[in-house]
Amino acid sequence: MELPDIEVDFSKFPKVKTVALVTDSNVDRLYGDAAVRRIETSGLRVERIVFPAGERSKTLETYAELVRGFAALGMTRTDIAVALGGGVVGDLTGFAAATYMRGIDYVQVPTTLLAMVDSSIGGKTGVDIPEGKNLVGAFHLPSQIVRNVGFLATLPEREMKNGFAELIKTAILFDPELFAALSPRPSLDALAPLVERCARWKEKVVAADFREGGRRKLLNLGHTFGHAIESASSFRLSHGEAVAVGMRIVGRNVPEIGAILDEYGFPQVDDVFSEPLNLTQDDLRGYLANDKKRSGETITLVVPKRIGECELKDIPMSELDAWLK
Repeated sequence: MELPDIEVDFSKFPKVKTVALVTDSNVDRLYGDAAVRRIETSGLRVERIVFPAGERSKTLETYAELVRGFAALGMTRTDIAVALGGGVVGDLTGFAAATYMRGIDYVQVPTTLLAMVDSSIGGKTGVDIPEGKNLVGAFHLPSQIVRNVGFLATLPEREMKNGFAELIKTAILFDPELFAALSPRPSLDALAPLVERCARWKEKVVAADFREGGRRKLLNLGHTFGHAIESASSFRLSHGEAVAVGMRIVGRNVPEIGAILDEYGFPQVDDVFSEPLNLTQDDLRGYLANDKKRSGETITLVVPKRIGECELKDIPMSELDAWLK
C-alpha cells in the first residue's frame, strides 16, 4: 500500500547509522515494506522489529524484546528508533528508547487518530502490568513527531472513535470552538486542522508542566475511571470507549458532554455493569487504588464545570463508589 508522507528529518541525527523501525503486525502488513524503502533512501541501515498488534502486547515482555532487539542490531547512543503505529507502538518504543543505553533518540510516526492527538505527544512512555495500565514507564520526549492524516484512510471505525474521544476530551478541557466543530462528526477531509488544533493544546500544556505536577493533570479527564474500566474489562472496551465512560461519570453536571458522546455512539455508564461486561464496583476498586493519580487516601479527579473549563478535585478514596452510582 502507498505510504503517506513520513519525511523524517534525519539531518537532526548526523551520526546515525542504524534505524530500528518498530511497528506492530497490522501496520507492518500495510506499510512496513514501504516505510523501510522510504528510510533507506536516506542512506541508512533500517531493521524492522515487529510485535503482535493490540494492547495485550504492551507488556514488560515485549519491552524486553525491543531492547534486546536494539542490542542485537548493535545500536549505539547515536542511532535512533522510529515508532510507526498507534499508541501501543509509540509507548513501547519510547520506553525502550528511554532506557536502552540510558536513552537514545526516537521519532513518533503515529498512524492512528488517537496517537496523533494524544499518545505521541508529551513524552509519556511505558507498559501495562497486571495491576494496572502504564504503571511502569518513563518520561522521554520524541525528537520528532511526523503526523499525516492520510494514515487514517485505512483505520477501522472503532480506532477512529478512540481518537475522537481524545478530541472531545481536549475540547471539553480548553476549547468550546473545537467542541462545536466536532458536532456533527467531521469528515476525514476536514479533520487535519482539528488534529493540529488538538495537538497544539496538548503540546502547550506539556511544555508548561512536563512532569505532570500541576496543569498537565487536567489531561487525565476521564482517565481515572477510564483506565480502571479498560483494565477490568480485560480491554474488551477500547481506550477511547473506556475514557468516554469516564468522562460521562465526572461530567454528569454538564449535559453537553453526554449529548456529544451519545452522538458518537460511545457506551453508557450502565453498559459497564450489564451484559456482556458485567463489571462490578469491586472489579474497579483495585485498579482505582493503584492509579498513579492517587496520593495517600485521596485521588485527583478532573471534573468539568462547563465546556472549556475543568477543575482538579482531590476526592477521598472512600467516596469513589458514589461517583459510579
